[in-house]
Amino acid sequence: MAGTTNKFKFRCFDWVFRRTAMPSSFYVALCTSAVAPTQDTDTLGQLTQIAAGNGYTSGGFQLSPNSTDFDVLTEDDSLDRGIIQVKDIPWTAAGGAIPGSGNGARWAVLTDANATVGSREVYVYWDLGSDRSVSSGQTLTLQNCQVDNRES
Repeated sequence: MAGTTNKFKFRCFDWVFRRTAMPSSFYVALCTSAVAPTQDTDTLGQLTQIAAGNGYTSGGFQLSPNSTDFDVLTEDDSLDRGIIQVKDIPWTAAGGAIPGSGNGARWAVLTDANATVGSREVYVYWDLGSDRSVSSGQTLTLQNCQVDNRES
């Protein structure tokens, strides 16, 4: 299940209709089940990121706004929606497990690139279904993470 935050809806209007600058990059961060993101989540600091180390960096995996990192764009007239999909994102555990300690990743979140990681705006969240962790040498890969702007 994916969801978009109200902050993302606000920013989309701001970027398109007011021509304000979009982030130069985005990040996908992994968060625990301690606090579930919702439409009202504004910043990464409101969530609990998994422990950094062993192949996971605090703040997550960097993406550029381009057709390589956001590799599928679809207009779906039959279901009245637009879809953008993020490329597959791998984290390979090296020297220990991911996460290095504590609970596994339950949520993946798309954020902006604020230099202060806790102040990064949360735009989209994906439920991983259960807590995820991998042992040293294994890879945790997010596949086919989509943002769907269907009207409800």
